[in-house]
Amino acid sequence: MLIRRLLLSVVLLSLSTPLWAKKVDLDYRVKFLPDSDQAQVSLTLEDGEPVISLAFNLGEEGLYSDFKADGQWTQDTPEQGIWKPAKGKSTLNYRVKINHERSAGRFDARMTEDWALLRGDDLVPPVKLRQQDKTELVSRLQFDLPKGWKSVETGWPRVGKNRFRIDNSQRKFDRPTGWIVAGKIGTRRAKLGETDVAISAPVGEGMRRMDVMTLLTFIWPHAQEVFPRDPAKLLIVGAGDPMWRGGLSAANSYYMHSDRPLVSENGTSSLVHELVHVFSRIRARDRSDWITEGLAEYYAIELMRRAGGLSEERYQKIREQLIGWSKPVKSLRTNNSSGPVTARAVLLLQELDREIRQATKGTTQPRSLDDVTRGLMRLDKASTQDFIEISENVMGGASKVLDNKLLR
Repeated sequence: MLIRRLLLSVVLLSLSTPLWAKKVDLDYRVKFLPDSDQAQVSLTLEDGEPVISLAFNLGEEGLYSDFKADGQWTQDTPEQGIWKPAKGKSTLNYRVKINHERSAGRFDARMTEDWALLRGDDLVPPVKLRQQDKTELVSRLQFDLPKGWKSVETGWPRVGKNRFRIDNSQRKFDRPTGWIVAGKIGTRRAKLGETDVAISAPVGEGMRRMDVMTLLTFIWPHAQEVFPRDPAKLLIVGAGDPMWRGGLSAANSYYMHSDRPLVSENGTSSLVHELVHVFSRIRARDRSDWITEGLAEYYAIELMRRAGGLSEERYQKIREQLIGWSKPVKSLRTNNSSGPVTARAVLLLQELDREIRQATKGTTQPRSLDDVTRGLMRLDKASTQDFIEISENVMGGASKVLDNKLLR
């Protein structure tokens, strides 16, 4: 029996690991140019022959320019460019504008003479890859920093000086997605669970790095109990005005404005809210954004409560505030959940958690909303109907809480 299990393990490993694939190095190189508000970006393939084409979605904002390529570069429209690499070593060069206003006077990407804060998603636009069978691209990201800039940090593992390994098992083409901060920056580091956590921000931008790390240390064990996911690395970046005054998450990192309180006067935490987005990666479809935002805010409160940061009295006062704020809400169904809608979603989730706990109390396997959340994490995108079905499956019967006109 033991031999049979060992043989089965070998077979499964061989099926999941394409040992026969031809590995081709893909090296990204980024040079920040503060004087021109641009970065010079290059993509170099060690061998371009196995790559048939790379089709870039350049967007409508005109951020990318000055394309030069080995092989063939065609751009029939401003929104799309196609690179057909030459055989042998092959490079594509271009420039990308960094500063980006999310709203009037508020930036979600910015470069000064001393630092840059942006998402790697914008350095390398979305790509549709066509390649020969049995080819695997091995991607790395290298930065050339301006004189006086001290360091750079990303959400990817560091493999050398200003050099990172990009490896996303969910993508065939590994882009350097997630937040990047470079320049005269300060960083706090710690290992929480199995994750290397870094809090990085430009010097003088008011980021309370140690405060952030301390709160995360309290929250982390309780987050791990809910979300069975241990990212190898997590980066949190921040800066002050005129950056966006909120939080923005990515798969391996997130941004927080340095003036945002770790815990707001209403008892919630933007820091924990964005952490939940990173851990859960729950996305919505079919006008069900209340699931994504509602769960993030629910756990922003609940994880604080479980960590001992909220007394029962304070918890009940938070509920009273949510009730008052969400009174005008008639439906949760929307593509973009606003503050009052999210508040009403939190109340519904709290009620559902109590219902599940009561229905499964005394059984061999007591359940809670945590079990629903873990079920949603297995879906690519979740609808309201998905949420109801998973909840009732966890509870073992129909839910009175979810038989609600708010969800129709």
